[in-house]
Amino acid sequence: MDGPGDPGRHRHAHGPHGLPVWQSSQPGSIYDYIRVASFSLGPDGRIDQWSERAAEMLGIPARYAVGKDPVEAFVPGELHETGRRKVSEILDGREWTGLVPYRREPDGGTDGLAEIYVMPSETETGERAAVCLVVDVRALRGIETDLAASQAVFGQSPMGFTLFGTDLKLLRVNERFATVFGGPAGKYRGGTPHDFLPRPEAERMTAALARVLETGEPVTEMQLVGAVPGEEDRRRWSVSLYRLHGASGRPIGVAALAADVTGRRRAEREAANARRNLALLNEAGARIGNSLDLETTARTLLDVAVPQFCDLASVDLYQGLLSGDEAPPGMTDGSAELRRVAFASAVSDAPLATSTCCVPDDGPGPVAVGAVHRYPFNSPCAGALRTGQAQIIPGRENDDRQELGAVVHSTLAVPMVARDTVVGLVQFSRTKGSEPFGERDTALAVELAARAAVCIDNARLYRREHERALILQRSLLPPGDPEAAGLDIACRYLPGTTATEVGGDWFDVIELPGHRTALVVGDVMGRGLRAAVAMGELRTAVRTLALLDLEPAEVLSALDEIARGLGGTGDGRPARGPGSRPGAARIPEQGRPARTADLSEVYLATCVYAVYDPVTRRCTFANAGHLPPVLVEEGEDALMLDVPPGMPLGVGGEPFEEIEVDLPDGALLALYTDGLVESRHHPLEEGLQAFRTALSDAGRPLEDVCDHVLSALDTSHGEDDIALLMARVHGLPKDAVGDWSLAPEARSVARARELARDQLTDWGLQELVDTTELLVSELVTNALRHGHGEIRLRLLLDRTLVCEVWDADLAQPRRRRARDTDEGGRGLQLVGLLSAGWGSRRTPRGKTVWFELALPDGESAGVDPTEALLSMF
Repeated sequence: MDGPGDPGRHRHAHGPHGLPVWQSSQPGSIYDYIRVASFSLGPDGRIDQWSERAAEMLGIPARYAVGKDPVEAFVPGELHETGRRKVSEILDGREWTGLVPYRREPDGGTDGLAEIYVMPSETETGERAAVCLVVDVRALRGIETDLAASQAVFGQSPMGFTLFGTDLKLLRVNERFATVFGGPAGKYRGGTPHDFLPRPEAERMTAALARVLETGEPVTEMQLVGAVPGEEDRRRWSVSLYRLHGASGRPIGVAALAADVTGRRRAEREAANARRNLALLNEAGARIGNSLDLETTARTLLDVAVPQFCDLASVDLYQGLLSGDEAPPGMTDGSAELRRVAFASAVSDAPLATSTCCVPDDGPGPVAVGAVHRYPFNSPCAGALRTGQAQIIPGRENDDRQELGAVVHSTLAVPMVARDTVVGLVQFSRTKGSEPFGERDTALAVELAARAAVCIDNARLYRREHERALILQRSLLPPGDPEAAGLDIACRYLPGTTATEVGGDWFDVIELPGHRTALVVGDVMGRGLRAAVAMGELRTAVRTLALLDLEPAEVLSALDEIARGLGGTGDGRPARGPGSRPGAARIPEQGRPARTADLSEVYLATCVYAVYDPVTRRCTFANAGHLPPVLVEEGEDALMLDVPPGMPLGVGGEPFEEIEVDLPDGALLALYTDGLVESRHHPLEEGLQAFRTALSDAGRPLEDVCDHVLSALDTSHGEDDIALLMARVHGLPKDAVGDWSLAPEARSVARARELARDQLTDWGLQELVDTTELLVSELVTNALRHGHGEIRLRLLLDRTLVCEVWDADLAQPRRRRARDTDEGGRGLQLVGLLSAGWGSRRTPRGKTVWFELALPDGESAGVDPTEALLSMF
């Protein structure tokens, strides 16, 4: 037979006919645990056989036990009498079982308790004897306790407890397992995971059992999903596996503990969804609305939602609202045209294929970004637009979505509502493999859409106001290509990008009497519609002041007063008194509410005003805090004119200075705003140097020079408006000017008519001779009658004919209506009837009265002087 530890202990032994043969028990058998010993009693009541296990357990060697009275051998003295009586009864043929205290040595005290089973026997001669089995009570009670505990753990555990054998078949399951899957516990004995789990999960479980049995490495928290009989919802279990070993250390199976974590998993999923939703809302609050551009806001919404919330998404906005309509037709019933402004996908770059129940009227194909489409009246999408309520649209397995590589199984159609108005529709879609949308998802989608809707509506309103401001701003700029006598004009105006507000930059070219020209460039500080309105008011004021023919410094002084009034307190007083600094806060009077800080700041402005005389080729400049003009003479480098800068308009308290500069023919003059030369990317000095460098090649055509400047400088930053006004000087030719001095005497009237007639004949303007003679005679007569000193007559020919009469009197002529009985007083009235325009202006030594006649075009006849004279009576 095999000895202890031999491999043969792990094999079943069979004889030649397949019958089992005797062999020693394997280590770790039940006998090792219960500690069973044996001895026998002869007919004389003494021990005649003593096993080794008895010697080991009771501590009495065989040499001390054999042949002795068992009572004397190991029973305590106080029990000797009882012991002998029992031995006599046993030898009389009675069975007996009882507890017997024992001592381990002959002279020692009681230190153990044995349970003895006595079975009567006979010798070969027929005499009475006995066989005794001894069990250590302490070991037996320990086994009973262990078995009871094991049974309690196995049977009363709230978790599913299973035991698989080495063949991966169930040996035992507890009641909890049987309760979950139905039927008695014995039903599952000999079964496999395929008997209670779906096939994919059963295969996973079987593979894990085999791996644990082979390697001994436990598996913890393996997630399995399956259905429970009688329940529709799928359940989720967390399973832990570990290998079991016998006393000898050999594997005897695999134990499995399974806990139902469906509720915990649901709670974890809900908590994770709540965290995700909060994170999405936080991200949405941080990102959506940072731009006032409709498309950018829509794309940002989809960037937040995909793929954190859904797999595909799109945004449609009402086409009419994008075009500026407040309520386009069909908006209330959801049938109005929509334009797709954004699309995002985590599964494909292809456009979103619309759900079969929301097919646009123009076909079932995908809607591309920028496309205009409609939803049928009875579709869920149109219903969402019509009712303002979100709709969950289930997908269909037969939907044609092969271009997406996945099937959209759930779609949320959420109307975008802002200020109780539906502005569009956002669709969130999930593909197969993702969880379908639920109530919480719907609430989150509505919140995301609402936030985006408000921002989109703000962007829409801003775009509308921005476009209106641009229209206003552009309407206040000179139309077309301005013309001026003695100047070639080229101009450019670049507004800031559409993402920024309109600014207050402006330029103007104003024709003045005597074929002079005023060139103006200004910049209202601040941005937005208020700045544009302020610019319009100041530009109008400039044109009005220019027509009064004031000197440039006087124009800026009057304009400064107007600007201070525009930014005033509303009671006629300026917000800033003389000497106040830009940006200094005004302390409100007691009982009067303080104005907002930007209300007066927006009316601060800079401006440069220049007047060019093509006859003298001189230009007079005055500056109110603006960047200096740049002059480029032929063959010379660009030069910044040293014009005293002055204070900005609206500050007040400082007079403006002016300088005169000779501008030779061919010279180039450039006026501009700071948006051309200043940006956050480079300092002002660097921009000015780049501007002068770009103007160095000024010999090319003037329009090309403008384009070259804009391309050479960084004008694409869009931070500020850009205004550029260029003028090339060529002056009036000498033969286009007639200039005479007349003595202050009566015959000078006839002399003036003669000079005018001869000059117009030389110019080939015979058609204007009669009218010019009549009007020149009237102006010279007035100069003799009301003025004093030398009289000067000047005729200027350019696009029109201008006649000027100068005298030394400061009194301005005033037109009045003469009564029928008056013999005079009709001179200026006659001038107004026969001329295209007339007026007067002060000069350093008197005044100038002028009139202007249009040159004959060969088609329209001029005013007949005779008829004009008769019309006054």
